[in-house]
Amino acid sequence: MPLTPTGDIVGPARTGAHGVGAFNVVQIEHAEAIVTGAERAGRPVVLQISENTVRYHGALAPIALASLSLARTAAVPVAVHLDHAETPELVHEAVELGFTSVMFDASRLDYDANVSATRQIAEHCHRAGVWIEAELGEIGGKDGAHAPGVRTDPDEARAFTAATGVDALAVAVGSSHAMRTRDAVLDLDLIARLRGALDVPLVLHGSSGVGDAGLAKAVAAGMTKINISTHLNRLFTRTVSDRLRAAPDTADPRTYLGPARDTVATEVTRLLGILTAAH
Repeated sequence: MPLTPTGDIVGPARTGAHGVGAFNVVQIEHAEAIVTGAERAGRPVVLQISENTVRYHGALAPIALASLSLARTAAVPVAVHLDHAETPELVHEAVELGFTSVMFDASRLDYDANVSATRQIAEHCHRAGVWIEAELGEIGGKDGAHAPGVRTDPDEARAFTAATGVDALAVAVGSSHAMRTRDAVLDLDLIARLRGALDVPLVLHGSSGVGDAGLAKAVAAGMTKINISTHLNRLFTRTVSDRLRAAPDTADPRTYLGPARDTVATEVTRLLGILTAAH
């Protein structure tokens, strides 16, 4: 199946009031697991590559080209998305490589500067037919730079999307990045108000900290794109640790990376079932 535009996945999901799983790729095993999990579920999926992952690999192209290749040969619709890019140069490279969407993160800037920077990136992306997500106000836990209890204001969010022309907005509703427990309490009333105030899909960052019931309720309240990274990474790492503990003299990395990949694929299938059933 050809690489699928992100808007062609997220737009119908918003209309149909169900969720889209957007899972982060750290290495090729993650991408393989996510695509396999989506194929088993028979659901579309978004592969996400963050700026942190780009720094880990030392360049965007190697992991990006691998992910794009997997997307193009998948049996279900797969989009490839650049996550939390903070520089125009990285966004431009992703667009040139063929990414179907980018998330430009200028949330460290004040409101006016965020609007200006994001509008310029949105114009560049739209000229290339690329879908763009942005963030208004930092989501909790990103480099420790978010005061507890901060929430996105619906009126400000409406003004921001109108001024920037973005296609989706990540909002602060009670989740936090890199949580290792799934006990975040989301503001469902605020999600519903944001859904009513905006004409673009809402994106939930920090979804690893939200339990199954919370994810279903968030989608029912109006969230569409659900970003999950840390939760899958914990499962991946736990499986590797268990395998190495059981066989400490193991030399072949395939003997522990393969099972870790299988674990993530199984969880992706399960999560997609929760997100797409929630409506």
